[in-house]
Amino acid sequence: MRELLSLLPKPSRYTGIEEGSVHKRREDVAIHCALAFPDMYEVGMSYLGQKILYGILNDREDIWAERVFTPCREAGAILRSHNAPLSTLESDTPLAALHLVGFSITHELCYTNILYMLDLAGIPLRSADRGDDLAAWPIIMAGGGCTLAAEPMAPFLDLMVLGEGEEVQVEIIDLLAKARSEGWSRTRYLEAASSIPGVYVPAFFADDAQGATPAPLRQGYDKVVRRIIADMDNARYPAAQLVPFGAVHNRLALEIGRGCTRGCRFCQAGMTYRPARERSVPNLQALLEDCLARTGYDDVSFLSLSTGDFSALKTLFMQTVDRCAEEQVSVSLPSLRVGSIDDDIMRRMAGIRRTGATLAPEAGSQRLRDVINKGVTEEGLMLHVRKLFEHGWQQVKLYFMLGLPTETYEDLDAIVDLCRKVRDAAGRGVRRLQVTAAVSPFVPKPHTPFQWEAQISLEEIRARVGYLRDAFRREKGLKLRWHEPEMSFLEGIFSRGDRRLAPVVESAFRKGAIFSSWMEGFDLAPWLEAMNEHGLSPDEYTCARDIDAPLAWAHLDSGVSREFLLRERERALSLKTTPDCRYSGCRVCGVCDTKAGPSRLDRLPGVEAYANRLNFEQRDQQSHEPTLDDNGQVVRHEAPNRPPKLSGDLVHKASQYRIWYTKEDMAVFLSQLELQTIFERALRRAGLPPAFSQGFHPLPLLSFGRALPVGVASRAEWFTIILRERFTADEVRQRLEGRLPKGMRVTFVEEQLPSKRHPQPVVEVFTLRYLAPEEMQPTFIDAWRTFAACEAFEWTRDTKKGQRTGDIRPLFRDITFEDDGSLTLRLDWTDFYMSPLALARAVFPEAAINELAMTKLEQHFEPA
Repeated sequence: MRELLSLLPKPSRYTGIEEGSVHKRREDVAIHCALAFPDMYEVGMSYLGQKILYGILNDREDIWAERVFTPCREAGAILRSHNAPLSTLESDTPLAALHLVGFSITHELCYTNILYMLDLAGIPLRSADRGDDLAAWPIIMAGGGCTLAAEPMAPFLDLMVLGEGEEVQVEIIDLLAKARSEGWSRTRYLEAASSIPGVYVPAFFADDAQGATPAPLRQGYDKVVRRIIADMDNARYPAAQLVPFGAVHNRLALEIGRGCTRGCRFCQAGMTYRPARERSVPNLQALLEDCLARTGYDDVSFLSLSTGDFSALKTLFMQTVDRCAEEQVSVSLPSLRVGSIDDDIMRRMAGIRRTGATLAPEAGSQRLRDVINKGVTEEGLMLHVRKLFEHGWQQVKLYFMLGLPTETYEDLDAIVDLCRKVRDAAGRGVRRLQVTAAVSPFVPKPHTPFQWEAQISLEEIRARVGYLRDAFRREKGLKLRWHEPEMSFLEGIFSRGDRRLAPVVESAFRKGAIFSSWMEGFDLAPWLEAMNEHGLSPDEYTCARDIDAPLAWAHLDSGVSREFLLRERERALSLKTTPDCRYSGCRVCGVCDTKAGPSRLDRLPGVEAYANRLNFEQRDQQSHEPTLDDNGQVVRHEAPNRPPKLSGDLVHKASQYRIWYTKEDMAVFLSQLELQTIFERALRRAGLPPAFSQGFHPLPLLSFGRALPVGVASRAEWFTIILRERFTADEVRQRLEGRLPKGMRVTFVEEQLPSKRHPQPVVEVFTLRYLAPEEMQPTFIDAWRTFAACEAFEWTRDTKKGQRTGDIRPLFRDITFEDDGSLTLRLDWTDFYMSPLALARAVFPEAAINELAMTKLEQHFEPA
């Protein structure tokens, strides 16, 4: 793949040179594997699980774990047209040459992306077609939240991991190293792997033509139980983690805990990630310091299924926010429930930023919220909203679900009514107030109390969305957003799917149905065609299930008992709520060791007991009523409409430097926008504190030279930085040594007098080489000799304002033909600037963009 990077959209996705990336020699390791994410780089690099496994595996000298993501459609077509296999990021090794490829399955709509990646890699899609020679093809495995019910993928995967992978992944790889060294067959390896707690080998369970529970084929291997880390303080968390060039969530995600016991009856994660386990506050504080120092992030997010339920959230947040403010590092709290943060936290958050607040009542009526056990009352929601308005928030988003069990159109009316009440809670005279309702169709999930319920039909989903759209059109200050009904309908088919859907997945892939979780290009038609071709109907999967009928995932045990799920289903239908067992009585779900009996989870060495593990017995937060005026209206603590005032230390300008650096090898594919973030984080890691600008969005006082085109190398790039401490130029250079991506190094640092003006060079020198076969070289040289001899050269190019034609010959001050066949170009930017790579292609348009190697050698700020 690497030789095609110039042709690929956003090639920095495939360079593998980010901070924290690991590069080893294949001959030095026993197992060479890939952590594969079946979506594009920007999505996959937001996934914390892959970063954790990457750090754990690469800490071992005998293991090299690389990464691979799904190429976009355009990139995939380029790979196919050049007969280039899908390869890893760090070493450009074809996936077929690895020992193991492990996919993260985070949702059902990524299934065809897995086949797409295997096909691009030239690996047989089905496990049965890979033969019994362990050395012939890599082991193809998967982990992630979907593997507890991923039967439609069973024929394509050699094994799956159920539950948390930090420990079991290492055990799988150690066993694979032993198997390869001793010449085992694939079958023998899988038989041995099946004895590892948490490992599911689909081939050891027989397919059922009716979609029932697969029958075991190995004695004593009749079910597989989820694997967990019992104590989060013992869970390894990488401080020197991967820092992406760009990601959907490009920040430090500090995992403060796992599991949620709120008991929302629609929530698969809330059932299958039990028990609730928190990291201790001292452990988190140490991790925070280490991670910030090693990554250079300027944004921290506390990550958990329900961050607001972390028992020591106020203690952690208040201790963290002041420390982070000293370095202009922001702190955010995602996954907040109604009433889950108190006034002190809200007040501090308001001082940091007030964009929009998101709350999830899930249902409009209290009756339906009790059915799903949301644990949210209208009174609690309105209290939370009034506190938001009191502290100056003006945008609130409310999440709702459509089609929940027992839902009626009266419940839809209640959504509109609740949003209206939220809007009006701000009181009179509030400007620019916006309340947005985001609705998503309910999808019944396995291992939940609602796994037996029906999903409403596609036609009914559309009808209910339309009903709400009509209602919201009549309301001022209210907006409606909705998840596409077709996408939720498809998710509903596969969420409770069985192995009969495997041919459907393969057929849909062959029809081009990839990236099905992206609205761009999503099409339901090929999926329905594939189902029809294989004699299946969507209704078979979206209909209600008989509670006595076998389930396709019954052999996969989450630890939560069927009896508990049935009890919760009955309580739902009886409008009974169930309190959170963290702070109230045990409901005997089966996961924890209790007086009623031991945990259903496998007993592992070193685990004394499975139980909720909290910092405090009760949450360390309190909530108070909002302040009201004499008319009963919420008193708003409006911040003045001016930017936050930074401390004097953060804006102090002690010294200014121009830093010269190279940009070669894979770094040529980094864009100017990516370089901005790279240098900001490198300065933080190097302990070089930048001074910040004032304004609503303070930024480091960092200025760059003219942007270099992506794909062009340079030995003479620069940027200027103003620091708030004084260093010698050599100290700055030494501190930045080894802090930049591969292909970039600091060559020279010069201290400057403070100046707002940073002049750009008027002359730049480049070398240009044509990489085509030798027989094409004379054509290249002849074109350039002809160009050099002419007095004018008119060139028409496309611009944002249409086509422009101009003479580019004056831009070339000198053209030197070197003995090795390369050219040295001295370009003059006195009058105007153009991309040097575009100029080179204008002279010789026959060259493909990946056939031109261009390197900047010099910059001159005065004519030379």
